[in-house]
Amino acid sequence: MATGQAAATATGAEREALDRAIALALRGPRTHNPQVGCVVLGADGTVLAEGHHRGAGTVHAEVDALSQLAPGAARGATAVVTLEPCDHVGRTGPCSEALIAAGVARVVYAVSDPGTASSGGAARLAAAGVDVVRSPDDRAEAVVADWCFAMRHGRPHVTVKWAQSLDGRAAAADGSSRWITGERARAHVHAQRAAHDAIAVGTGTVLADDPALTARTDDPSAPQPLPVVVGARDVPADARVRAHPRGLVQLEGAPDVVLAALWREHGVQTLYVEGGPTLASALLAAGLVDAIHCYVAPTLLGGGRTALGDLGIATIADRLLLDDVALEHLGDDLLLTATIRPAATAAKEG
Repeated sequence: MATGQAAATATGAEREALDRAIALALRGPRTHNPQVGCVVLGADGTVLAEGHHRGAGTVHAEVDALSQLAPGAARGATAVVTLEPCDHVGRTGPCSEALIAAGVARVVYAVSDPGTASSGGAARLAAAGVDVVRSPDDRAEAVVADWCFAMRHGRPHVTVKWAQSLDGRAAAADGSSRWITGERARAHVHAQRAAHDAIAVGTGTVLADDPALTARTDDPSAPQPLPVVVGARDVPADARVRAHPRGLVQLEGAPDVVLAALWREHGVQTLYVEGGPTLASALLAAGLVDAIHCYVAPTLLGGGRTALGDLGIATIADRLLLDDVALEHLGDDLLLTATIRPAATAAKEG
C-alpha cells in the first residue's frame, strides 16, 4: 500500500479494538467534550495501550493511550479511535500531531468530527503519510450523537414534555395538577429526566408547583440532571430545587440565548423541558424544539389552563407539523412522542 493511502476497510483485529474503544469511551463524562476511546495495536494486532477522555481540560483519548507507552513504542502501530482525531489547539494540543510525533503508521476511526475548529485530523494524518481508515459504526455514532448535535447547532437537543387531560388541560381551574397521569407515566418521566443532561422549567412553574427537578428511579446510581430555571423572577430561598445535588442554574433571556448558554457554559447536550406553558410555547414558537413527549390522561378538566400557550400561529397553513409520531400505553395513560418537522420541509409539502 502506498504511504498515506487508506485501506478499504478495517481488519478484524481493528474492529475488535473498536469494540473495546467504544466501551472505554463510555467511561468518560458527558461534558463540553465528547466521550472518546482509543486502543493502540501493535503490528501483530496485540493491544499495546488503551485510553479514554476524562473530561474538559484533560488529555484526549489518543494522548491518554500514547502516554502509557515508552518513547518509540508506538512507531509503526495502529491507533483505533471512536472519533476522528482532533486537529486544533484547545485546552490540549492536536491529537493528530501527537499521533504523528509518536510514529503511528495507521489510524482507524469511526465518526467524523463535525467541529469547524477541531475537524481535519484525518486529512492532517494522511498528509503526513499515515494510513487513515474511516470505519463507520452505529454504536460509536450513538455515543457522540448528542455532542455532534450540539456542535452543529450551538445548543442542546431539546425535548419538551407536558402532561395533559384528554381535552388538552395541564391543570384544574384552581391550578392543581398532581396528579393528572398515573404512576407508570410518572415513572417514565423520571427515567427521561435521568437520561437527559439537564431539566428546565420556568419561574412560574417553580412558584406554582415547587418541583425538586430530580430523577427518582429504582437505580440509586442513575445520574441527576442539572436543574435549570428560566426567567427573571427570584427563586424562593426555601424552594425545593435549591436543595438539588447538582446546584441550581438560573438563566434569563430569549430562548436561543438561554440554550446557547447551556451548551457553551455548562456543556449541556440534551435538555428536557417540563414547562410551564410559557417556556414550552416560547421554545416551540422559536423553532428550537427537536422532540415532544406528550402524556395524555383519560380525564377531562375543561377550563382555560391549557398545556401550551400561544405559538404565534395565525392560520392553519402555519401549523407545526410532527414526524416520527409514536404512541405507547403507560397504564391508563398514553405517551405520544414525535419530532418537529423542519419548517422548510413543511413549507414544501404544504
